[in-house]
Amino acid sequence: MGGVIYIGDRKAGKTYLAMELTNKADKKCVEVTNLDYDILKSLLYDSNKGETRGTNSEASIYKEYMEVEVKLGMEKPKTISSDWIDTPGDIWRTSWQQNNRDQWEIFLDSIQKAEGILLIFPPYREIIDPRKAVQDDYMTREQWTRRFERWIKFFEKDCPQVRHLLLCVNKVDHCITEYQDEAKKLAYDPTSERLSWQTKHDYVYRRYFSPFRSQIKRLNKSFRGASVRCFITTIYSRELLELPWIYLGFAEKVSPKFMPLLTKNFLTNQ
Repeated sequence: MGGVIYIGDRKAGKTYLAMELTNKADKKCVEVTNLDYDILKSLLYDSNKGETRGTNSEASIYKEYMEVEVKLGMEKPKTISSDWIDTPGDIWRTSWQQNNRDQWEIFLDSIQKAEGILLIFPPYREIIDPRKAVQDDYMTREQWTRRFERWIKFFEKDCPQVRHLLLCVNKVDHCITEYQDEAKKLAYDPTSERLSWQTKHDYVYRRYFSPFRSQIKRLNKSFRGASVRCFITTIYSRELLELPWIYLGFAEKVSPKFMPLLTKNFLTNQ
């Protein structure tokens, strides 16, 4: 597969998510072969605060090349080349783009060439379990909808080559107690694949993305011949953490000429 871009919203947990993907101790079907977990953690993790360090609004865009190897059953592993791009929260402001023109152009150049995009979102306030996290730390559903609308306009304008757009609601462990049950239900099992990719997508779409149904339909219409898929992720479940990458490895087996058919089937089921 051509280049995959890994990006996300501010405070979505994308840095921690990418860092944990490099942890070979927990790997199942996905391995980052070119990055060392311990070195990354020493650079990105603040042990005093118990969280990853944020990207400073005045700093350059953080960009790291990731070589992701996906093993699908007995087949030869698929290698996915990915640019993990961590951006300051201010990057979407017009003033930041004007004052940091070189960095903005670098970002656009990377994303405009991407065939796949993993977009990491925080959950919205209404699905946060107050016993597990502070609801006020998250956007309301209305704010989330407005933010998603900005992403849609950005994709429509600046991502003409994308074949796979994966929408990931992260920190699902803050939403439900039974997230490990969700992981068991959705996990990829090469020996006995109980649920198809379409069924996995439909379940996540209806349970976690239903308030944004009309917007996701718009995305699908914008990306004729491409696929939009919904996932949930958390650093506390390797199965959920790996699943978007396994999907990309599986999608690499599908010839591009069949992508319009797959997208048509998806649209008729929404």
